[in-house]
Amino acid sequence: MFKKLLLLGVGCFLACAVSYAQEDSQAPQEPNKVFSVYTDRQSADNHYVPSGWMGDYGDLKINDQAVDFPHSGSTCIQFIYSAKKSQGSGWAGVYWQNPPNNWGTKKGGFDLTGMTKLTFWARGAKGGEILQKVKIGGIKGTYPDTTEIEMGPIELADTWQQYTVNLVGKDLSYVSGGFAWVATADQNPDGAIFYFDDIKFEADTTVKPQSKQPQSMPFYIYADRRSIGNHFIPSGWMGDYGDIKLDTGWKENPYLGDSCVKIAYTAKNSQGARWAGMYWQNPANNWGSTDGGFDLTAATKLTFWARGENGGERIEEFKLGGIMGEYSDSDIASIGPVVLTKDWQQYTIDLKGKDLSYISGGFCWATNADVAPEGCTFYLDEIKYE
Repeated sequence: MFKKLLLLGVGCFLACAVSYAQEDSQAPQEPNKVFSVYTDRQSADNHYVPSGWMGDYGDLKINDQAVDFPHSGSTCIQFIYSAKKSQGSGWAGVYWQNPPNNWGTKKGGFDLTGMTKLTFWARGAKGGEILQKVKIGGIKGTYPDTTEIEMGPIELADTWQQYTVNLVGKDLSYVSGGFAWVATADQNPDGAIFYFDDIKFEADTTVKPQSKQPQSMPFYIYADRRSIGNHFIPSGWMGDYGDIKLDTGWKENPYLGDSCVKIAYTAKNSQGARWAGMYWQNPANNWGSTDGGFDLTAATKLTFWARGENGGERIEEFKLGGIMGEYSDSDIASIGPVVLTKDWQQYTIDLKGKDLSYISGGFCWATNADVAPEGCTFYLDEIKYE
């Protein structure tokens, strides 16, 4: 009798074990639907810390418990950006990182697999403030993020608006840079005050993959200093970069609008190269290490207006594309040398037959001390693909 009871008990135990195993295999644990970056100050749901201050970090002030009109809850985050170029960069931004101040030197990323979008609410103090971009991932180093996604530019309203970054198809298995924003002095010459709230990753199964679409024309590199239509950043200073002075908001005699670009080259041989030049890049300082190219296949030409301070200034080359690296530009095109006049003249780089499917180096100029031994000053305006 005892053996029968023992066998019956073992049989019941095995049956239950099989039953539970079947239930587990049929109903795996459901992943979290929401993973918050910021909800309210000191919320237990917050992940990441706004510790990664970049560019002109001296131009920034933060209030992570602003109580004036939050989107939800009792607080939101306020940033004040003075645009004074304290570190000489002309831009500033902040990364939310894990752990704080982690630029890839520490292991701290979260596995966000299954999340399909990041949403956040933002507003400006007055309206018209411009974020050059927001971004997820992109931290390099010993422990690099597995993805890098950007969106922008964004012109803020004076009321709360929700924005969405599509994450479908991205490798989110390790993300230590949970969220970032960047603003430039060109687009916010008088500075800006803006607010963020309810920043979160979401697992929304209705979101579809977003492919990189060809850009519509005209596609501006520079229209006016504050134009939200500007693309690429004049960040790639080359050669004797110490010989260059740049003003992207020069107001005297622009070709069109209220500003143009002024470039002064001293030819003092600061770095011993005897030449200097500058690339407009996306994102800033991208020499092919970041996936930042635009699909410009609809363009047949790049046009720009230029003039010299006195006339006779010689620029050896104007070009686009040509950046090499892990994410290389798909082609290159140029004109030059070009001798400028004192009056505005339009110049054209023919793009027919060029592969413009991926361009992160949007525009470039270069000259040297041999053809400009005393240096030169020249101006650019209305730089665009057409």
